[in-house]
Amino acid sequence: MQARKSYLVPALEIVGFDLLLNQFNRRVLPGSDFDTSLASVRRNLRSSWVVENDPFRVNQLGHPYQGSMYHGFARSAGLSYWESSLYTFAGSAFWEIAGETTQPSWNDQIASGVGGSFLGEALYRMASLLLERGDGVRLWREAGAAAISPALGFNRLAFNRFDAIVASRNPAYYSRAAIALSGTTQNQQGATQRIKRGELLGDFSLDYGLPGKPGYSYDRPFDYFSFQATLSSANGFENVMTRGLLLGTDYELGRNYRGVWGLYGSYDYIAPQLFRVSSTALSLGTTGQWWLSNGVALQGTALGGIGYTAAGTIRGTGEQDYHYGGAPQVLAALRFIFGERASLDIIGRQYFVSSVAASLRGGHENITRADVAFTVRIYKQHALAVKYLWNRREATYPDLGDRTQTRGTLGIYYTLLGHDRFGAVEWR
Repeated sequence: MQARKSYLVPALEIVGFDLLLNQFNRRVLPGSDFDTSLASVRRNLRSSWVVENDPFRVNQLGHPYQGSMYHGFARSAGLSYWESSLYTFAGSAFWEIAGETTQPSWNDQIASGVGGSFLGEALYRMASLLLERGDGVRLWREAGAAAISPALGFNRLAFNRFDAIVASRNPAYYSRAAIALSGTTQNQQGATQRIKRGELLGDFSLDYGLPGKPGYSYDRPFDYFSFQATLSSANGFENVMTRGLLLGTDYELGRNYRGVWGLYGSYDYIAPQLFRVSSTALSLGTTGQWWLSNGVALQGTALGGIGYTAAGTIRGTGEQDYHYGGAPQVLAALRFIFGERASLDIIGRQYFVSSVAASLRGGHENITRADVAFTVRIYKQHALAVKYLWNRREATYPDLGDRTQTRGTLGIYYTLLGHDRFGAVEWR
């Protein structure tokens, strides 16, 4: 069923959401940052945009999630990805000017107006997939979709004409949920005052639109995307990461390789207790699958691009809380799939947070993250995995010198696989 489209409804919803959020913050949070008035709006309209340093989690997790709400209101009202992205950007600008008394900040505008669109589309697609394919009681599917994308849930409840969902076109996907116990194997704390060496983790990951399925096309943004979120008993969100193909196409090399390539958009939030890094980026790259033999497949992604990135230590003493800058970044991910029995995942990421477009003072940070996971299916959808996760931050500032922080952890994961087992795509 074709979704009915409205340009007015999401505009009113975004304004209403911002006004309600402003009133909530004004009554609950200390300070006067949300005591807005016509005078503060006029002042912000005349002000230059600045870089501000609110708490890292507010700027780099809260603002992108706020932007994802704007995006979800527009998408669930029948608008396309690009139309919804314009609403997300405009909603973020409205908040910067009318939602706070402080000067509008372009770092928040990037996080919520751009990063929020990337995060919002992934959440919207996952909620739609649950509604389209989910088994069981419809009430629970509706509740689950609303939990993933509250804006979609609100519109489906409030407007019968928005009940239609985006057609997934039957993508190949690989989903898994896990709980884990993880312990520290390597620790170089640097300026961080304390950490919890053991953690209880909850993890969810989804790779959507894996290349090679006959008849599946990539003519819409995020027809391919990857999403991961991990909760930690030590510090809340250890990571929220998504990347999706914005503009691109599929291709094949020989009989055994299928792939997609093009421009990707990504939003990353990573906080391994010692430090944190968050990036909104555009990258060029490719994702593909290669059948190495009848029972062994290799899936992989390689990306290189530029992001606007924030990074810094946690609970430091005498060190700037965090640093903004333009950041070249790369990602390489490989998954070896051994039939329906096991998989080996190897992922590496690197962010070089430069002094270009930097906040406050010069300097740079180089952040590397790598994880290796071996997963074995035990029975039906039940599996066990062993994962080693390694994070390193190397920071250099003119007034602080060189700083290094490193953390390695080893975890045992109980993993519930989706119906897709390990996600190998059959096309032969």
